[in-house]
Amino acid sequence: MSASLGTTAFWVLTSLTQGRRHGYAILRHVDEASGDPGALKTTTLYATIERLQARGLVIEDGDEIVDGRARRYYALTDTGRSRLEDELADLERRASAARAALAPPRPAPVIVTRAATFA
Repeated sequence: MSASLGTTAFWVLTSLTQGRRHGYAILRHVDEASGDPGALKTTTLYATIERLQARGLVIEDGDEIVDGRARRYYALTDTGRSRLEDELADLERRASAARAALAPPRPAPVIVTRAATFA
């Protein structure tokens, strides 16, 4: 089992499963998907993308100028998709173990025996 991706990397890879995105689009998608608007800061996003690129999980996928601003696009690699699938399977295993541990204990079965009668 690999080391955990970490929360930010998990959300960045999850965002890129739906196709290439530029940085701001990744930020917006993570805000919506995670339910935690503003939790991911721009500097954290780009530092995470650099680490993911170094690991071969994300690649740059083109640039364009929109309204005078440069947009750099990123895409998920096959290795990145596979790594995210592994992470998801691990999260599901851990969640299942936690649910089982939190479940109320079952009462022990009651064993009924006949009492001996004395005359």
